[in-house]
Amino acid sequence: MFASITLFTIMLALGMGLKPEALGRIRQRPGLFLRVLPASCLLVPLVALGLLLLPIGQSLGPSARIGLALMAVCPSAPLTLRKAGKKGGDRELAAVLQVGAAISAILSVPLMADVFRAAYGTASWDIGPVEVALQVGRTQVLPLLVGMAIQGWRPALAERIESPLNRVANGLLLLLIAAVLVKAGPKLLPFLSANAMGLLLMAVMVGLCLGLGYSLAGRNRHERITVALVTSMRNPGMALMFATTYARDLPGVTVAVLTYVVVTVLLSIPFLKTLNRLEALESGLEVRAV
Repeated sequence: MFASITLFTIMLALGMGLKPEALGRIRQRPGLFLRVLPASCLLVPLVALGLLLLPIGQSLGPSARIGLALMAVCPSAPLTLRKAGKKGGDRELAAVLQVGAAISAILSVPLMADVFRAAYGTASWDIGPVEVALQVGRTQVLPLLVGMAIQGWRPALAERIESPLNRVANGLLLLLIAAVLVKAGPKLLPFLSANAMGLLLMAVMVGLCLGLGYSLAGRNRHERITVALVTSMRNPGMALMFATTYARDLPGVTVAVLTYVVVTVLLSIPFLKTLNRLEALESGLEVRAV
């Protein structure tokens, strides 16, 4: 419940800072959206399935395997917008891509769940579109649209509210992170020591997703950062919801999901720093050439 309130507040604050005309980005770059959304919603889960079917993937324990699979299946991380804004990405583009991925997830998550079920010959993971639609709509799309509506209807009011609401959202996020660490912290180190191969496979998965996003974007640095984050950062809220529903007898799945989040954050830091450094170097060379 607290996680849902936190995500709702974050998305509401982000929506208030996003002008309605941002949706015009779809008309400006339809090809980009047609590349990124299928990649994030369909290709990323298929890459994960391919890795899990390799001998190293088959050697993983069930908790690590299911945790990785759930994160791969669930696109549209609510915190992508915040990270894109802080790390040199295009916050507006990230918002539109996220809304598109969230809506696409209503169909892609049940579809990919069926693909994983068929691959492993299991009767579990019977995830329906109604469950996904309720989770995504309630915690992501609805507050974002409400925030955008306030921005379009009363821009002066949105401007006054956005800053204090952002502070509230940051405070809630810090409390949520602290609560998760207190609850899962004691289980994290034992999980890592018992699932070294799972940790390695998560790192490979995140690296592949960052590279995939980079390759799908254009030459603009902000766009490359944004798309790399959109494809690599998954939705832990949705994954945890499915974990508690479909993997109750495997409490380690929750720890695996949180581990995947930590790996994503840690690997994205050097990736973004390297990308910014390379772009700065290329810009310097172009200036010298002129």
